[in-house]
Amino acid sequence: MNGQKPIPLKTQDNQHYWDMADQHELALQKCNDCGKYAHPPGPSCVHCGSTNLTWESLGNNIEATIYSYIISYRPFLPGFQDDLPLIIAQAELKQIPEIKLMCNLLRCNPENVQIGMPVKMIWDDITEDRALPQWVPQEV
Repeated sequence: MNGQKPIPLKTQDNQHYWDMADQHELALQKCNDCGKYAHPPGPSCVHCGSTNLTWESLGNNIEATIYSYIISYRPFLPGFQDDLPLIIAQAELKQIPEIKLMCNLLRCNPENVQIGMPVKMIWDDITEDRALPQWVPQEV
């Protein structure tokens, strides 16, 4: 990965998400009161407002389908100019369909991406101790 790219910052709300990503696992915030998942994480449940939240690990074998996407032919941040065109998508998780994750779809020609396309999460180690979840087409 290009060293110019920004590294996502860990905050009070997303620290656990990124800590687990660094270990190549997807963790989602879950409300203990209403039982619903939320992403991106926040200080309270987006469904019921409760602050009684926990984190649930979904592991590292994450599958999804493309829910929506755009193809960008210009970099939206410095460091992405060599990756054009970029496929920026929302992936609907197979395990929890109500969760849609923003994602970069790699190893896919823009003309081949389509709604409903099966994808899987991979991990891109951008530094010795930081990893980014990325997505690639799933072999079917």
